[in-house]
Amino acid sequence: EVGALMAKASITHSYMHCWRHKTPVIYRATAQWFVGMDTQPADGAPLRERALRGVESTRFFPAWGQSRLHAMIANRPDWCISRQRNWGVPIPFFLHKETGELHPRTVELMEGVAQRVETRGIEAWFALDPAELLGDEAGQYDKISDTLDVWFDSGTTHWHVLRGSHPDGHAEGPRADLYLEGSDQHRGWFHSSLLTGCAIDGHPPYKALLTHGFAVDGQGRKMSKSVGNVVVPQEVSGKLGAEILRLWVASTDYSGELSISKEILDRVVEVYRRVRNTLRFLLANTADFDVARDAVPVEAWLDLDRYALAFTRKMAAQAEADFGRFEFHRVVQALQVFCAEDLGAFYLDILKDRLYTTAPGSTARRSAQTALWHITQTLVRLMAPVLSFTAEEAWAVMGNDAEDSVMLHTWHALPAQEGEEGLAARWELVRAVRGDALKVIETLRGEGKVGSSLQAELDLALTEDKYAALASLGEDLRFAMMTSAVRLARVESAAEESIVAHPSAHAKCDRCWHYVASVGQVAEHPTLCRRCDSNLHGDGEDRHHA
Repeated sequence: EVGALMAKASITHSYMHCWRHKTPVIYRATAQWFVGMDTQPADGAPLRERALRGVESTRFFPAWGQSRLHAMIANRPDWCISRQRNWGVPIPFFLHKETGELHPRTVELMEGVAQRVETRGIEAWFALDPAELLGDEAGQYDKISDTLDVWFDSGTTHWHVLRGSHPDGHAEGPRADLYLEGSDQHRGWFHSSLLTGCAIDGHPPYKALLTHGFAVDGQGRKMSKSVGNVVVPQEVSGKLGAEILRLWVASTDYSGELSISKEILDRVVEVYRRVRNTLRFLLANTADFDVARDAVPVEAWLDLDRYALAFTRKMAAQAEADFGRFEFHRVVQALQVFCAEDLGAFYLDILKDRLYTTAPGSTARRSAQTALWHITQTLVRLMAPVLSFTAEEAWAVMGNDAEDSVMLHTWHALPAQEGEEGLAARWELVRAVRGDALKVIETLRGEGKVGSSLQAELDLALTEDKYAALASLGEDLRFAMMTSAVRLARVESAAEESIVAHPSAHAKCDRCWHYVASVGQVAEHPTLCRRCDSNLHGDGEDRHHA
C-alpha cells in the first residue's frame, strides 16, 4: 500500500512435521531446565570435559563408535532435561513467584515428594497441595508442572541397577562390563548414561559399549508391515527351533544391518546340521571311552592325533579371543570351518579306519579316542554361548551329572605338547598334497574307474620338503591319503612334481575295504586282509602316525 514491497513469491521449503500425524509442528521458544555442559562446578571439571575423558576410557565395539560418540559430546549444546507433557516423571521444584529462584530447601522438599510418590504413585506430585510441604510459604511459590526428559529417566537407570548388582561398589560408583544397544543409542541411552554417570561419579557407568545394526530383509530393506517383509522371531523359533534363531543372530556381523530371509535361514540350518552331525560322530565314537581308565598320555598319541590337538588349540584360542571382542560371527565361522573342514573333511575322515578296524582297547584306537574326548570337551564349551540347548544336550550325553550344566564350566584346557609348531607345519604339507591327490582321484571316479579313494593307488613325485613330510609317515601314509597304496619319488623342482592315480589291481577286504595283496592269504578268513585278521585274532597292527 505504501509502495515498499518490491516482490512477492511463494517458497517451498523444509519444515518440521510430526512423523505420526504428518502435520507441521509448531516450534516455540519457552523457558526450560538445562544441564550445563561447560559450567564450572565447585569441584572438578565441567561435565563436557568429564564426559570426553569417559569416552576415551571406554572400549567400543565396533571401534568406530568411539569417534562418533566423542564428536556428539564435543559438539552438543547444553542438555535440556525438561518437557511439557501430561505424563512422565515430574520435576518437583517450587519457584519463587517474584525472584524465580528455587526454594532454598529444594533437596529436602524433593525427599518429601519422593516419599509421597512411593506410597501414592506418580500422581501424588500433580495432586499435591503446596501448603502440605511449604506451609505458610505456599503462597509465595509456584509448583511447576514440567516433567523430565525420558532420556534422563533411562540415563539414570545405572544408579539403581548397578548399585543393586554391585553392593560393595557404591562409594566409587559401580560400572557395568557392557552396555549394548542399536546404533541410534549414541544419541540416546549411551549418551544420557554417560552424562549422568560422569555428573554423579566422574566416570561412565560402563566399561564398554557395543553397537549393533537393525534387522532388515534379504534385500536390505527395513521391515515394514505395509511392505509385507516382516520376519517374526516367534514364528522362526516355532518352525525351526530357538537354536536356529540364535545361530542366525550369532553368525551375522552385527556391526552392519542384520539381513534375514528364508534363504538365509536355510543356510543357517545347514550350518547347524553340520555342527550337530559332527557332535554326534564325536559322542558316538567316545561312547565306550572312560577318560580316567582309557586315556593315553599325549606323548604316546599318534602323530595325526597330536596334529588334531594342535589345530584344535589354534581354533579354540582364536574363538576365545573373538568371544572376548564380542565378534560372535567369527566364532561361528571358526566352528563351521572346524567341523566341516578340519574335522569332517580331514581328521575324522582319516580316523574312521583306525576307530572301526583296530582292536577296541589298542593304543592306536585309545589315542584317537583321547584326542576326540578333548576335541568334544572343547567344541561343546565353545558352542554353548550360541547353541545353548544343543550344548546342554551333548553335555548330558557325555556322562555328566543331571544337575550339572555346561554353563557352569570354563573353557577346556587342552594338554600341552612339545614340538607342536613343527608337527603342525609337517602335517600342513601332508594335508595340502592330500587335497591335490583327492582331486585327481575324483577325476578317476568321475570316469567310472574307481568307486572310492580306497580303490585307488597313488604315485607321488614331490620336492624335498613335501617328500620328507610324507615319507615321515612310513607305512601309515596310505591311511592319511585314504588310498590302498602310495609310492613316493623325490624331484628337484616344483615343475617336475606330479600326482598320478590308478585303480588297484588287488582284491577288496570285506572288513576295512582296502584293496591289498594280502586279501585271501589267511585260509581261515579268505575275504580279509592280513591286517584285519591280526586286529581280530592276533596281536593287532602297529600304528605310529595315522
